Amino acid sequence: MKFLQNIPPYLFFTGKGGVGKTSISCATAIRLAEQGKRVLLVSTDPASNVGQVFGQTIGNTIQPIASVPGLSALEIDPQAAAQQYRARIVDPIKGILPDNVVSSINEQLSGACTTEIAAFDEFTGLLTDASLLTRFDHIIFDTAPTGHTIRLLQLPGAWSSFIESNPDGASCLGPMAGLEKQREQYAHAVEALSDPTRTRLVLVARLQKSTLQEVARTHLELAAIGLKNQYLVLNGVLPKTEAANDTLAAAIWDREQEALANIPSDLSGLPTDTLFLQPLNMVGVSALSGLLSSQPETSLSSEEYIQQRPEIPSLSALVDDIARNEHGLIMLMGKGGVGKTTMAAAIAVRLADLGFDVHLTTSDPAAHLSTTLNGSLNNLQVSRIDPHEETERYRQHVLETKGRDLDDAGKRLLEEDLRSPCTEEIAVFQAFSRVIREAGKRFVVMDTAPTGHTLLLLDATGAYHREIAKKMGENGHFTTPMMQLQDPERTKVLLVTLPETTPVLEAANLQADLERAGIHPWGWIINNSLSIADTRSPLLRLRAQQERPQIESVKNLHASRVALVPVLASEPTGIDKLKQLAG
Repeated sequence: MKFLQNIPPYLFFTGKGGVGKTSISCATAIRLAEQGKRVLLVSTDPASNVGQVFGQTIGNTIQPIASVPGLSALEIDPQAAAQQYRARIVDPIKGILPDNVVSSINEQLSGACTTEIAAFDEFTGLLTDASLLTRFDHIIFDTAPTGHTIRLLQLPGAWSSFIESNPDGASCLGPMAGLEKQREQYAHAVEALSDPTRTRLVLVARLQKSTLQEVARTHLELAAIGLKNQYLVLNGVLPKTEAANDTLAAAIWDREQEALANIPSDLSGLPTDTLFLQPLNMVGVSALSGLLSSQPETSLSSEEYIQQRPEIPSLSALVDDIARNEHGLIMLMGKGGVGKTTMAAAIAVRLADLGFDVHLTTSDPAAHLSTTLNGSLNNLQVSRIDPHEETERYRQHVLETKGRDLDDAGKRLLEEDLRSPCTEEIAVFQAFSRVIREAGKRFVVMDTAPTGHTLLLLDATGAYHREIAKKMGENGHFTTPMMQLQDPERTKVLLVTLPETTPVLEAANLQADLERAGIHPWGWIINNSLSIADTRSPLLRLRAQQERPQIESVKNLHASRVALVPVLASEPTGIDKLKQLAG
């Protein structure tokens, strides 16, 4: 394995949720400890299962791992870190400022940016603690900070005055308010990250076109700010032997090989390793030790396999339920790579086929709806909102208004703040809100929607809803966009996920985020399930059995309505295949 050769003191793993970062970081830590190295493994996963992997409790203090001599571990809980971070900023102003101002500041500090900054605040202490490198030869982090967070830390130190003069306009700089004291520590941390003799960054990806495009963007963003010592690991690749006697396995293998042949040119120059799909969950030292093998496991048997199909409705049952209202807004949400565009297209096609007037709209930059649909259908209108154009328009508007009287340093701060993910969500949602009005007369299916935090920011920034409510009084009849989203009769939010631990956790966090904004998801779609797919591949059958706990947790803990969609042998592109998917 190339990424395991001549490892510097710090090793960071980064990639989307569910690609296997924690498993690979644990396996790497075991491998180094077995070579006689002293290793510290640091997890920043909100549902860290490092303790479960090693069969012991870890927590937020350094603990030796009993089953692996030479290995210690530490779990940073990013949600707890964010809560402590918020308290540091908000507690001193409670009772001094009005309650509505305090709650507005709390919301400013409730987004993903704050969580990431707070987690980074925790592990910069580890990056700059020289005494740790006298105790450990290697410190392995299972999640790396994004380029946006690192760029924020490199900005000139004028945060406080900027935030005071721009209380409405800061979506990411607000969270930076608590960092002033550690400016020198951050400078040292960013310096360590940029030094190839001290830090190696491992990009973890699955062999899927959309995932590889996202990893290519991450690679360029981090390289642009000095993190150039990067390696690529392609995880969970199906061995060719599985494709020999099974149609589904053969189709998956073909898709993966096509993605590999067309890997983005920006990634093709990186040192690259391939790890094969494992038959079992990565729990226990023996399972993890096999993960870093360069050869696939050959002696697989699924003779005792009994396919127990979960008793969960299909997508068509969910769509038939939606159709009863005869119009309304259908919003699909979920992390990248879970199949939102395909699900949105399938729902829209099914509703149009039932004779309803449907408008399908997307803001996903990688969503080629025309390719997915590959045809036209009566009653179906399709539109695409360009997130780049909308974001640029919004940025220019903010710079021309809020940025008009700022000095050069202030303008640089505002420009960086406007590069945050929240900015794109707000800009795109403003474009979407023009379409939302149509949902009173027809079905509007929206492919990618903003998070609850962004909606609350949007609502707080314009204070539109409260102003209208104040003017109209208790007896006034009015509807704001936020009220429409909160009304389950008008809006149905569908969360799309995969039957895997991290994507389910991410969808549950997204649901909690929306519920803070008074928006209650109507249903969940579990996509790409092997448990209801037709396969004879021993490896895929064993993988199907691993899905059951996640499917049960969605059904029993998170959702009142669930639809299960199988892994398909051929890509569901074209009107006919989309009809089959939801028909």
